[in-house]
Amino acid sequence: MVNCMKRENYIKTQTVIVGSGVAGLFTALCLPDDREILIITKENLKDADSYLAQGGVCVLKSVDDYNCYYEDTMKAGHYENNPDAVRVMIESSPDIIGTLVELGVQFDTNDGGDFDYTREGAHRRSRILHFKDETGKQITDTLLAIAMKRKNVTFVTRTTMIDLIERDNECFGIVCEDEYGEMGAIIADDIILATGGIGGLFLNSTNYPHITGDSFALSLKHGVELQNMNYIQIHPTTLYSKKKGRRFLISESVRGEGAILLNENGERFTDELQPRDVVTNAIVEEMRKFGTDHVYLTLPTMTSEEAAERFPNIFEACKEEGYDLTKDRVPVTPAQHYMMGGVKTDINGATSMKHLWAVGETACNGVHGKNRLASNSLLESLVFAKRAADLIASDKSEKDKNFPDVDLKSYPNKTEIQKEFRKLIMDEIKGKDEEFYDKWCNDEN
Repeated sequence: MVNCMKRENYIKTQTVIVGSGVAGLFTALCLPDDREILIITKENLKDADSYLAQGGVCVLKSVDDYNCYYEDTMKAGHYENNPDAVRVMIESSPDIIGTLVELGVQFDTNDGGDFDYTREGAHRRSRILHFKDETGKQITDTLLAIAMKRKNVTFVTRTTMIDLIERDNECFGIVCEDEYGEMGAIIADDIILATGGIGGLFLNSTNYPHITGDSFALSLKHGVELQNMNYIQIHPTTLYSKKKGRRFLISESVRGEGAILLNENGERFTDELQPRDVVTNAIVEEMRKFGTDHVYLTLPTMTSEEAAERFPNIFEACKEEGYDLTKDRVPVTPAQHYMMGGVKTDINGATSMKHLWAVGETACNGVHGKNRLASNSLLESLVFAKRAADLIASDKSEKDKNFPDVDLKSYPNKTEIQKEFRKLIMDEIKGKDEEFYDKWCNDEN
């Protein structure tokens, strides 16, 4: 006899969102306030990679910049981008930024009180809004504070999604496990995956270690279409350290303000404002040439005081390691950073499975192509989260209430599940691009 959870003990809600970063939160805030929403997150509410986004968020400043912005995005993505997704993202950006400002998000301004736009790698114009060097934290904190006041939004922390509940390519909910090992089933009209990328599978990553691509593994198990799983961005500049743990990102915006890269001989060896993958390859070649595992970064265009004002967290992190970013050569090295591929979606966040949606870094609608343009990630998350929310809200169709039974006793422990998930994802990456796998994934965690 199958020992199934009693159906009356299932948690039932209208929408379950897996992940508490920018994409998950903005989706929740864009849904009607009379819609019951449950947000689960693997660790604590603020342990989301969105909090770590330093550089900023892009915006179309004027129609005159459209063609330039579009071409910069396409070129960075090796022209493998989905043109429709790029168009939608850029055209939607002014409204999205306007909404953020209305919600209380702050961006740095110049002496005249206007937005202070900056430029990063592969951008030909300054079109990036920022808040010091913690733009992601500013946006995510604001969205989280609002969501926590919404009566229709409930948060459950330290709870991990371990399975999808589906039948005949229709998703009915998720199985999850809390920090005490208790399992449960959540049944919902719509299930939204916002679990981020895969950095936790790598030894060296800018991501939190619990970000392990759970949505991708479950998609592989349940036949949900994935796309470009080998399109993984390696960020060129993280603070070099022999310590274990998450790598501290030194934002591309530092190079946008004039920082340069130097080799062991103190020689500048590349144009620092090229696309990330180009700069990463140049660094790897320089490390190979000198037999080292790092190069150096320095910011000669600013004083210590100016750098501490513009990049307070980065300046302090370098200082803690004994370096003044403006005077010293700070050792930096590439590390895994971002997932361009993921769960395949259309430009409204819909996956190949009915009532299953994906947003943020988890989703792949092709907007980034093979390589993401700097500071497009926060914008992409916001734009397509809103589109998913709008489509979900407009769906008046009746869903089959006869959901499948769940045998909670059939699941192994969380450690075994995570081991299985890791193998599924890494095998998929290797099958797609063995050269990339051999170059970057052999240091997997």
